[in-house]
Amino acid sequence: MRNLLALVLTVGVTSPAFAASGPFLSLGNTNFVVLLSFLLFVGILLLVKVPSLLGGQLDKRSEGIQEELNEARALREEAQTILASYERKQQEVQVQADAIVAAAREEAALAAEQAKADLAASIERRLVAATEQIASAEASAVKEVRDQAITVAIAAADKVISAQMTAASANKLIDAAIADVDTKLH
Repeated sequence: MRNLLALVLTVGVTSPAFAASGPFLSLGNTNFVVLLSFLLFVGILLLVKVPSLLGGQLDKRSEGIQEELNEARALREEAQTILASYERKQQEVQVQADAIVAAAREEAALAAEQAKADLAASIERRLVAATEQIASAEASAVKEVRDQAITVAIAAADKVISAQMTAASANKLIDAAIADVDTKLH
């Protein structure tokens, strides 16, 4: 079948050679010589089995391309598997990150509540300390005023008593104080 097809194509291609002038089947006609050369060339190609060699090479090339396609398919499937694995890992990491963020927020809220409680306790302690300081300052001021009043009263009483007292009345008072101490001690 191939040979017949080659012959038909050859005759079809060489049909312009039939339009040459003069006898066609003569070696003086260049068209006839070209036709013979072409047929001889095609015959040599068929004898050496060039079409089968070309077909074999094309088959090898086809097999190579098929192998490359299979390899590409396998690589694609492997890449999809790896991608799915990475997506799964990314989702797991995202879940872990969300859990860490939630825990951090909860800890921050607890720390804020603890800080508020500590601040309230500190304010309460300072208020109590300030109240105690105020009470201490009042007591100190009252004692100072009392001590000052006593000092002033003693000084005034000393002036009044020294102005009104004589030596005899002073001796009587001293003797009465000694007797008073003697009765209280025994």
